[in-house]
Amino acid sequence: MDFDLPEETRDLQDMVREFAAKEISPHAAGWSENEHFPTHIFTKLGELGLMGMLVPEEYGGAGSDTVSYVAVMEELGVADQSVASSWNAHSTIATLPLLAYGTEAQKQRWLAPLARGEAIGAFGLTEPDAGSDAAGIATTAHRADGGWLINGTKMFITNAGTDISQGVTLLAVTGRGEDGGKRYATFYVPTGTRGYTCGPKLKKLGWHAMDTRELVFDDCWISEDHLIGEEGNGLRQFLSVLDKGRISVAALGLSLARAALGLAVKHATERHQFGRPLSDFQAVAHKIADIGTEVEAARWMVYRAAWLADQGRPYGTEAAMAKVYASEVANRAASQAVQIHGGYGFMRESEISRFYADAKILEIGEGTNEIQRNVIARALVKRA
Repeated sequence: MDFDLPEETRDLQDMVREFAAKEISPHAAGWSENEHFPTHIFTKLGELGLMGMLVPEEYGGAGSDTVSYVAVMEELGVADQSVASSWNAHSTIATLPLLAYGTEAQKQRWLAPLARGEAIGAFGLTEPDAGSDAAGIATTAHRADGGWLINGTKMFITNAGTDISQGVTLLAVTGRGEDGGKRYATFYVPTGTRGYTCGPKLKKLGWHAMDTRELVFDDCWISEDHLIGEEGNGLRQFLSVLDKGRISVAALGLSLARAALGLAVKHATERHQFGRPLSDFQAVAHKIADIGTEVEAARWMVYRAAWLADQGRPYGTEAAMAKVYASEVANRAASQAVQIHGGYGFMRESEISRFYADAKILEIGEGTNEIQRNVIARALVKRA
C-alpha cells in the first residue's frame, strides 16, 4: 500500500498552496467582515485551470481525478472556507449534472464556459419547505409554448447572484406519473432570464464571503433545449451526483480541521502564561494531540473515498462516512482551538473565530449528518 500522493498531485497541491498563501489568506478576514465575494479569485482560479477540475479537457476542464480535487480543496479550505465552498459548489453540483446528462450542444454552451472559469455555476434544489426531503420540492415546470414555464422558490442557493454567475441548474416537479408519484426534471436557467430573480444576500452565521440567496421563478419561460437529461428522471439524476459532493464537503471539513490545528499550535507556542508557553501545559497539549489525531483519521477517510471513486468502485457509503466524520472533526477541532486561544479566540479579529463560525454548516450542507447516518446504516444492514 502506498499512501503518498502521486508526484503530479503533490506539485498541483504545492502550486495551490502558494497561490492561496499569496492571493487568499491575507485578504480572507476582510472579505468575511465585509461579506465581499472575491470575483477576481475565481477568475484567477480559472486561469490556473482549476474551475473545471472534474470536467474533461474537451469541454475546457482539466480532467483531473477525485484525489487531486481533494488535494486542491485542502489548500483552498485552509486559506478560506468561503472561497473553497463556493469553488466546491461550482465544481460539483453546479457542473456535474451538465457533464453527466447534458447534450453535446448544452455542454458546449454552458459547461465549457464554467469549466474554463469564464463564469461560475449554481445549483437550485433546497426550498423553504424542502431540504433533506429532496422529493418534497414544490417548484414546478409545465410545458408551454414549445418550452417550459417554471414557478417556485429556491432557498440557500450558492453562486447565483455574483457578477460572474452564468445561470442555475435546478430541479422541478413536472407532473404526476401513472402511479400518482411526482415526476421531476432538471433545467438550466441562464442569469437574466425573464421571470427569474435573485433575492438579496442572505445573512449567515459563517461563510460570509460566499454568495447565498433566495431564487424566485415567476412564470419563468425557457425553451425546450434547456431541459437537462430526461424528463421524469431529474431526481435520480440529482442523487447520482451527490456522492462527489459529499466527498467535497468532507474535504472541506478536513481542511478546516487542519487550519484549526495550525492556529492552535501557533497560539499555544507563542502565548505565555505563568512564565511558560501554553503548549507546556498538559491540558493544552492534550487538546492539540486530540485534534491532530482526528485530523489524520479524517484525512485517510476522505482520501480513501476519493480513491474508490477514481477506481470506479462503489464509494457512496464511504463518502457519507467521510462527510459525517470530517465535518464533526472540524467542529470539535475549531471549538478546542478557540478554547486554546481563550478570550482572544472569541474576538472576531482572531482568525480562529472565522473558522469556528464556518464549521457548523459542514454538518448540515450536502445532506445533514442525520441523513448521512441513515444512508450509512441502510448500506451496512444491506451488506450484513
